[in-house]
Amino acid sequence: MTAREYAMPLPVVLAGARGHGRWHLRNIRRLQDLGLVRLAGVCELAPLTEEELDGFTGEGRLPEQSADFGALLDSTRAAVAVICTPIPTHADLALTAAERGVHLLLEKPPAPSYAEFRRMADGIAAAGVACQIGFQSLGSLAVPAVRELIAEGAIGPVAGIGAAGAWARDEAYYRRAPWAGRRRMNGTDVVDGVLTNPLAHAVATALALDGSTRAEDVAGIETELLRANDIESDDTSCVRVTTRDGGRITVAVTLCAEHPGEPYVVVHGGSGRITFWYKQDRVLVQRSGRGPEEIQYGRTDLLENLVAHLTDGTGLLVTPESTGAFMKVVEAVRRAPDPVALPKDAWETVPGENRRVVRGIDALVADAADSLALYSELGAPWAPPNEVSSR
Repeated sequence: MTAREYAMPLPVVLAGARGHGRWHLRNIRRLQDLGLVRLAGVCELAPLTEEELDGFTGEGRLPEQSADFGALLDSTRAAVAVICTPIPTHADLALTAAERGVHLLLEKPPAPSYAEFRRMADGIAAAGVACQIGFQSLGSLAVPAVRELIAEGAIGPVAGIGAAGAWARDEAYYRRAPWAGRRRMNGTDVVDGVLTNPLAHAVATALALDGSTRAEDVAGIETELLRANDIESDDTSCVRVTTRDGGRITVAVTLCAEHPGEPYVVVHGGSGRITFWYKQDRVLVQRSGRGPEEIQYGRTDLLENLVAHLTDGTGLLVTPESTGAFMKVVEAVRRAPDPVALPKDAWETVPGENRRVVRGIDALVADAADSLALYSELGAPWAPPNEVSSR
């Protein structure tokens, strides 16, 4: 079954419409207004209210709702499913859709382990459906543009790629759902850490700019996982990936920033550097003999790209196989020792904000991206010895 059998607009079912799912709900409404899709159903444990579904009434009827995902796909004859549910549910729900010939937009991270990812990706491939993984930053037109600059030698030979993310999350963030901030729950992998979920785009974007996106592109991974918050998973971590071609990619991130800022990826070259603020689609090119050049790019929405793929054969931007390297990082984080709790003298609580801040972390994150070094190599007294894994 292919979506070409459906008349436009394509019927879409959204699984997980609260939390981050609200963003997808707004995006589906935007594409519905363009005549590309229609919201045929919503899968939630508690049905959405009419107020939450404002703008989706059609012919006096609200979209169908059910907590039974498979039954909802059947009854709505959905062409596409958008899955934005807890991480451990991704693989099973994706396969439920694939078995019915329903195409997919699957939120990141696609799975909590490499084994689950392979089970899901292989099942999707066998079913012959299209699947887009929700790394929105990879829809940025800046990604191919930076890759072209690198290929042209604009900044000389690439010495490595760094990424830095200094964000802030308060106590409520870790209490938003039972699985938040967990590595495992009821014997099931969750792996909801800073590298694998909130700042996963930093990892995926750095790998994409290097051209090392498939699982076989990864030769080795070093991790340093830490936490300031009273959680099971990591909130302040770094990872260094060694690629099959000998490249180095270091990503340093935190949810305990002193002064939260825009995350970025920086490509270090022999005669310059390129900085990409991936949430803003903004690029700064600095090279020898020329003044700095800042360029603002556009972005292709991933659901819109999936619709175009199904209707006119446009290539998918983020296939499961192109997230294999990212999933190797997820697996390294999953298999690493549990995150080390930072000593109490390393962090403080911000008055009135109910969040913890790691002293000096903003500068440390930036230094790691600049030097491609890990926290322990930069002299952070609380950093554990790095954990090394091979692919």
